[in-house]
Amino acid sequence: MPYARPITRRSLLGAAALAASAALALTGCVAGEGSSGGAAAAAGATKGGTLNIDFATYNPLSLVIKDQGWLEASLKDQGVTVNWIQSAGSNKANEALRSGAIDVGSTAGSAALLARANGSPIKTIDIYSQPEWAALVAPAGSDITSVADLKGKSVAATKGTDPYFFLLQALEQAGLKPGDVTVQNLQHADGRTALENGSVQAWSGLDPIMAGAEQKGATLFYRNLDFNTYGFLNATESFLKDKPELAQAVVNAYEKARAWAAENPDQTARILAEVAGLDPAVAKTVVLERSNLHVNPAPGEAQRKVLEKIGPTFVETGDVKTQQQIDDAVNSLLDDSLVKKADPSAIKAS
Repeated sequence: MPYARPITRRSLLGAAALAASAALALTGCVAGEGSSGGAAAAAGATKGGTLNIDFATYNPLSLVIKDQGWLEASLKDQGVTVNWIQSAGSNKANEALRSGAIDVGSTAGSAALLARANGSPIKTIDIYSQPEWAALVAPAGSDITSVADLKGKSVAATKGTDPYFFLLQALEQAGLKPGDVTVQNLQHADGRTALENGSVQAWSGLDPIMAGAEQKGATLFYRNLDFNTYGFLNATESFLKDKPELAQAVVNAYEKARAWAAENPDQTARILAEVAGLDPAVAKTVVLERSNLHVNPAPGEAQRKVLEKIGPTFVETGDVKTQQQIDDAVNSLLDDSLVKKADPSAIKAS
């Protein structure tokens, strides 16, 4: 059964060294050559205004940055106010990005592709994780043990998010069509509630909510790491054009958070537990076993391959009108320029 590579304390500590060296390696600089540019980006030319950025329980690095107050400390001298807005799911992050309510938002890769293909002017500027955050879930005592058992059943899923696309891929692999099940379009937390009160027979779940349900007796009856897309950090094109120095500061903070989480896995789990209202043991499972933060942060070929694989599904289900829209989105979504210039040392401690 495919499963995310467990992130042990040793591998997390190794990630810290990786993150620290990545900035120099990506810029092609020797020690000292890249530091002034990164600091300048963090200091930036923008004076005043507001950085609207999301945090999400499915994005542990966002929780670390918010908890540590790094962006507030780094942008204080410029008079920039940092406004944190919680995203309940990729669909909500996409809505906020499209409306301009946030400048930077966290989604699954599939959701970012869907948004871009349907005209949302966003770019993916950092990969915050490679998670196993979606699976198919049945309540305790259920006779559902395989995807084939879902035929004729009611399944909760949040459309426009990775769990929804996970469900579609699982159905296809099992020889079923989307019409063979009744999808109840519920936000992730509501999907868990519906599963537990019997309103649906199964749920396409999302961590960390899913891990909490599992602790209470729910069964993850179908898991497949290959059906989970990466965690994409997205920014609006207008933000990237008008405030590039703030965008760079955000990516700098994310790379600082990646190294910090690697060095402090227990504290990272504690932060997640507090924000998500989880048992600390459940939070540790999510952070250490299902959230691979030890991943190349530069959006690139690995993500392109995943998007090209999932893209045709959007056309088949009518979520996107044409394959050309998918192809154009894949070719224009990923932007590794900020990660290549990332300088975590430019971010101040609070």
